[in-house]
Amino acid sequence: MLVPYVRRNNSLSAFDPFRELDELERAFFGNHETKMAAFSTDIKDKGDHFVLEADLPGVEKENIKLDLTDNVLTISAERHSEYEENDKKHNYVRCERSYGSYQRSFDTTGIDTEHIEAEFNNGVLKLTLPKIKEVKPESKRLEIK
Repeated sequence: MLVPYVRRNNSLSAFDPFRELDELERAFFGNHETKMAAFSTDIKDKGDHFVLEADLPGVEKENIKLDLTDNVLTISAERHSEYEENDKKHNYVRCERSYGSYQRSFDTTGIDTEHIEAEFNNGVLKLTLPKIKEVKPESKRLEIK
């Protein structure tokens, strides 16, 4: 929901652009610390398989882990920041894009886990999850002796 920005003080002498930006941020996002939310996913049913697409912007491929345990697929990702790795002089005026860990788990009941395929391109993890083929019971007529 977009919340209108209301300037609380019209005096130019009291104008503090950083305070005004902080107030705008609190009005828009709420008055809480910035935390890394769970990543967003889309899951599509393609008939014989599912396609799961997860947005992982800023995450390097080597920082993504896919673990499968007891019919639960867990996607873990970690993003590192430039501030954390490169800027020890603290040249940032504001640094919100910091590092963090993401993790989500999905039930894989009915999925052929031996044939899951994964690819990562432009910040999007795409998993192809083939469904277990239904084995229809074979019917046959028995002979009476």
